[in-house]
Amino acid sequence: MAKSVGIIGAGASGLLTAIFCAKAGLKVEIFEQNTKPAKKILVSGNGRCNISNANLSSNDYFSENPNFVSYALESFGFKDFEKFTQELGLLLTTLDDGRAYPLSNEAKSVAKIYEEYARSLGVIFHNEKKITDINEFRKKHDAVVVATGSRAASHLGGNSDGEEFALEFGHTIIPAYPSLVQLELDSKIAHKMSGAKINAEVTLLINAQKEQTQSGDVLFTAYGVSGFAILDLSQMASQALLNYQAVDISINLLPNFTMQKLAQHIAKQAQQMPAFSILDILVGLVPSKIAAGILESLDILPNTKGSDIHTKLTKKIANQMSNWRFEVSDTHGFRHAEVSGGGIDTSEIDEKTMMSKKCKKLYFTGEVLDVIGKRGGYNFAFAWASAFLASQSIKRELS
Repeated sequence: MAKSVGIIGAGASGLLTAIFCAKAGLKVEIFEQNTKPAKKILVSGNGRCNISNANLSSNDYFSENPNFVSYALESFGFKDFEKFTQELGLLLTTLDDGRAYPLSNEAKSVAKIYEEYARSLGVIFHNEKKITDINEFRKKHDAVVVATGSRAASHLGGNSDGEEFALEFGHTIIPAYPSLVQLELDSKIAHKMSGAKINAEVTLLINAQKEQTQSGDVLFTAYGVSGFAILDLSQMASQALLNYQAVDISINLLPNFTMQKLAQHIAKQAQQMPAFSILDILVGLVPSKIAAGILESLDILPNTKGSDIHTKLTKKIANQMSNWRFEVSDTHGFRHAEVSGGGIDTSEIDEKTMMSKKCKKLYFTGEVLDVIGKRGGYNFAFAWASAFLASQSIKRELS
């Protein structure tokens, strides 16, 4: 009789572990609390599914134990993953920056092919089945994989179940924090610019020290800021907030201009268009809501005429547009986060097998561990790699 593998969670790492174990002839049952598998896969990459990255390195991950991911990425890197997807007929397209997507450009393709392939191998799916007693669950299976994900995206089922299971076996939990998440600002002006979007350069300051700078789109919202530049800063910002540090951002609205050139441009426009208001002049540079916000932050009347704009005023405006400071009061929370930092301490997990060092034949894969990647397919890449290592170990343990 085939040995039994019980997998908790039918997300990225759970599905791939199930596939590899089933291919090895093991009896695999996967238990999913949602009505269907792969809910987070379906919404990833705005429905396009940034499935991996061709340029994988441990430098793209954050953890209390940063070298933990190295063996996994070497054992099942991008080329290995691409070969696997090609066998399934799931072709990939890779962008210049390394981000990989399904050729169909549709996350549904990934979820459907993985599920159908798993079923064709005999994997038994138990949907709407939430596991609450890990010890009882272990009695029913020869090996158990906890692939429950993290607290991120709670509306899609994100929770702390995996951490709670790990605690029962004496594992240490690194405090969780939201990442790839929007930031909330302590500002009376930011919400007035809600809906305005600009390509900018954003610098993160922790305790008044510059720590990280990212370029990309910034979207002002009712609560603060979103956009790729913000998401890319959010891991360090979120961790700093967790540690009660002072967190600020500085936004350079027009990074292609030096402050001096910007001041000169405003002065020149004011001279050439004396009947234009300062708001009219700024609207030629940035979205109108942002232009109005800049002026309000400096207590400058928006109807100030070009003929009344002097050098000191242009420098004041240029400085604010190049270095607009906002205090970050919080992240937008686990519900809105794409991933979560923290989780099970990886020093207590075998990096070559993903097996618990505290309990034989108990495995933890994917985001439940204290491993978090940058935006760009890195979190999926670790999910696939950790699933591969766990399945290979299970195959050896149960043979």
